This record gives sequence, structure tokens and C-alpha cells, in this order.
Amino acid sequence: MTLRFRDATTKDVAAIAGLLNATAGALTARFGEGRWSSMTSERSVELSLRHARLRVGVEKKRLLTTLRLAPKKPWAIDIAYFTPARRPLYLNLADAHEKAGDLESAALAVKRAAVHLDHLPAGGYRELVASGIRRLAERLDVELDVQQAD
Repeated sequence: MTLRFRDATTKDVAAIAGLLNATAGALTARFGEGRWSSMTSERSVELSLRHARLRVGVEKKRLLTTLRLAPKKPWAIDIAYFTPARRPLYLNLADAHEKAGDLESAALAVKRAAVHLDHLPAGGYRELVASGIRRLAERLDVELDVQQAD
């Protein structure tokens, strides 16, 4: 599988909403009702595009995953675990899998994300994404090739 990441556009809104809703349905079927059970509207995805940087992972023309960077703190994040920053960005990666207890899928997602870091240009954004991947890998006890997350 060759997964490529790119910025989401308004043309992706329906596919993103469909992916998020399919994921919510699958997690609910597997683990029962939980905070992962909420359905997402296309309007909600459109608003997300305005307030966050949304990246999509695509294989051929099929959208397989999303990655969201936002300056607004998600409600579930405890900032005590983060380095203080004047203008933080929050990376949500494999979060639904981890929170639902599907650690195998979360580990696979973090490994795939690390492999594709070389598609991002060198610089602050790439370093930010690599840092988020390393932190998640540590939480999941996943070993990454040093080059993958640097």
C-alpha cells in the first residue's frame, strides 16, 4: 500500500464525513456506545477546514485516513502533559483507535504515519508532526525506526 498525505479541500468534505461516520459505526459495533459513536455532518467537516489544517491519507483515489492540526485545544486533552507554548497546535493521530482500546490499529496508524514523514518538507511543520508521532508511539509502546520520526 502506498499512502500519500495531502491537504484536504472542500472537494473532500463528503468523503471525509463518510469515512468518519463509517469509523464511528465500526467502533460502536465493536465496542458499544461511547464518545466515538457521534456522527459527523458535511457541514462540520467544512467548519473543520476553516479552523484547522486537515490532511488526508489517500491510496490511489481512495481516502483512507485523516490527520487534523488545530490551534484550539480539544476538550479531552490535559495540557499538563504538554510543553507550554504561546501558540500550540494539537495533532490528533490514531486517537479514536487508542481511545476505543484498539491499540493494534492505533500502532499500525502511527507506524504508517512515521513511514510517510519523508513526504513532508523539512522544517517546523514536519518536526511538529514527527514530535506528535513520537509521543503517540511512546504511549502505545511502539518502536519506530529512528529515521522514521526524525
